[in-house]
Amino acid sequence: MGMGYIYLYYGKGAGKTTTALGLALRSLGHGRNVLMIQWMKGWKKTGEYRFQRKSRGYKVKQFGTTGWVDVKNPSEKDKKRAKKALDFAKRVLHRKSPPKLLILDELGYAAHIGLVNMKDVLAVLRKIPKNTDIVITGRQVPKALLRRAEFVNEIRLVKMPKKMVTTPGIQY
Repeated sequence: MGMGYIYLYYGKGAGKTTTALGLALRSLGHGRNVLMIQWMKGWKKTGEYRFQRKSRGYKVKQFGTTGWVDVKNPSEKDKKRAKKALDFAKRVLHRKSPPKLLILDELGYAAHIGLVNMKDVLAVLRKIPKNTDIVITGRQVPKALLRRAEFVNEIRLVKMPKKMVTTPGIQY
């Protein structure tokens, strides 16, 4: 039995989630349903979250907080949310009809900072339905994810303005 592919987008440059959303757009255009599970994100004002009201076949499930996770010392509450997200991903992959594209947004970074156990992540990724492709994003990722993914792309920062830019529809 064949399995779907894993696409990994990581690095210090901007655009990892945006790249995943580009794949979501393509998938939706071909009638493939898309589910995005977000680790460490819980802000409902993002374009990707708001868009689900306008599109059939596209859903976002957030398991993060509206604030920031302390990446050097994640709280137990953040760890529980992250585990809940991973458990949800596992259940989704075992559904009778799993999504054709499953985006695991920030899962790589969540594993890197210890919000989720990498062995648990690999266990979830061990049995991917053949018609489901997975996209994983994260600023930094464990080496085990680099080895596991079939497609790995590093997004690197080349240049950015000194002042933080936050344009609705572009950065969020």
